[in-house]
Amino acid sequence: MQRLKSYRPSGHRPCDLYLPISSPLNLKVCLLIGVGTNGETYFNTIALVSCVKNFPKSRGPVVGILKGFTGLCGAILTQYYASLFAPNQAAFIFIVAVGPSMIAIALMFILRPVGGHKETDPSDHSNFNFLYGVCLLLAGYLLGVMLVQDFVEIGHIVNLIFTLVLLLILILPLALPLISACKSNYSSADLDPTIKHSSLEESLLVNSSNPESNGSEQSNTGQGYQRQDSSVNWNEVLMSEIEDEKPKEIDLLPERERQKRIAQLQARLLHAAAEGAVRIKRRKGPRRGENFTLMQAIVKADFWLMFFSLFFGAASGLTVIDNLGQISQSLGYQNSHIFVSMISIWNFLGRVGGGYVSEIVARDYAYPRPLTMAAAQVIMAIGHMLFALGWSGALYMGTLLVGMGYGAHWAIIPATASEIFGLRNFGTFYNFFIMANPAGTLIFSGLIAGSLYDKEAEKQHRKPNQFFSSPATDFASSGGPLNDDKSLECHGPSCFFLTFVIMTGVCVLATIFSLILVYRTRIVYRNIYGKNPNSEERSQASSSDLRPGVYKNI
Repeated sequence: MQRLKSYRPSGHRPCDLYLPISSPLNLKVCLLIGVGTNGETYFNTIALVSCVKNFPKSRGPVVGILKGFTGLCGAILTQYYASLFAPNQAAFIFIVAVGPSMIAIALMFILRPVGGHKETDPSDHSNFNFLYGVCLLLAGYLLGVMLVQDFVEIGHIVNLIFTLVLLLILILPLALPLISACKSNYSSADLDPTIKHSSLEESLLVNSSNPESNGSEQSNTGQGYQRQDSSVNWNEVLMSEIEDEKPKEIDLLPERERQKRIAQLQARLLHAAAEGAVRIKRRKGPRRGENFTLMQAIVKADFWLMFFSLFFGAASGLTVIDNLGQISQSLGYQNSHIFVSMISIWNFLGRVGGGYVSEIVARDYAYPRPLTMAAAQVIMAIGHMLFALGWSGALYMGTLLVGMGYGAHWAIIPATASEIFGLRNFGTFYNFFIMANPAGTLIFSGLIAGSLYDKEAEKQHRKPNQFFSSPATDFASSGGPLNDDKSLECHGPSCFFLTFVIMTGVCVLATIFSLILVYRTRIVYRNIYGKNPNSEERSQASSSDLRPGVYKNI
């Protein structure tokens, strides 16, 4: 394979490769990269959408774990390359290209649609805890392997052992479906027929617990409303009207009692509308928490608040990730690749932890999930300030804070989008929101960070004896005119000081957007996840009180 000579413009990482775009070979490479990248997005969307729809009551953990492994796959593949393929790059690229397709074809013969109502399984909590333990084990193991490989010369056999242990950790989650299948077969084989019969009777009783309301609903719908407008989905209209008029204390009741009260109110509303006592208004478009289309969502303020919160928050994190090698070199650290490896681990833990914490905030306390995103953005702002100060050792802490804060975005945003805009078009919303990633990289990393770095480098080379010193650095003067083959380099905290001040402000702006979204969606989360134990409304609630409005005419 012929190696092409590369050049590096000023303001870019030394490890980047820049080739003339006019070359036919490079155009082919760009085309292949584009196809491969979109293929990865397709796999990512299928896995994420399927799992979120199968576990609608555990969206935070599902998204966090899936996105966490997506962010960590680079480090995993690097370990496989180092132990099995190095230095044969062509064979490794072939396996990366063909392997996912082979796995997808094999799974076609195994996977089947899941029927029935998707309810919370009692074992879900313990299963997710097991997966979280595997995630922590994997992150700690990879971090340890990376540090050993960076500081110690190890042979091929040791690398191979590291890879085999990594493979064992990766296949540990497969034990969950195997155990579940065994338990299911065992319980179905040993279940007494009388128990099965009683379970069937119980389910039938639940479905027919309110025959009066069901009969009223069917008769009124058939006789009164379908003649007015046969295209109206009256279930959605009624639920929308009930959300407007139902008493607040209904949401504080247990789930079964809550559904019973709503069914009764729905039947009374239908009966009153049939007699002309009230008039049901049909809303234009869905509400928060219902199923939106993309065109219905883009005219909503919540949609753009979420997008720009992700845009500013994720872009500031990507600015660090894209320039971390050069940041560490400007501060005098020789082994810059250590920080690159570490931030990938923190990114993984941020994704997994963001899903876990946001689920606790939403499910246990009924607070809006974007509240955890605002907290992650505050953490990132602190990390950017540490980068700007350039203190000795601040790079380690800044990498930790920014990496975890950035990763948390990708666990919180998809789950929030599915809760506010519904699951029906979740894949469309997810892929629209991830456009914030390349857009933010282009503006903040490419234009702002690169331009400011070049200006500072030119300033230092005009005055070669005036360097900004850092406690972590001990530089020698390297001034003088540059040759054509030598690029500008900047040394000292001043290289990225202004960049990180801007990134701090960007994170603060993202936090403001997130807090506005929290305020606007607080009622949605209260309705989805039930009561807040600390709410004062619980003590003031009365089951006999009704809000003034439509029910006074019933």
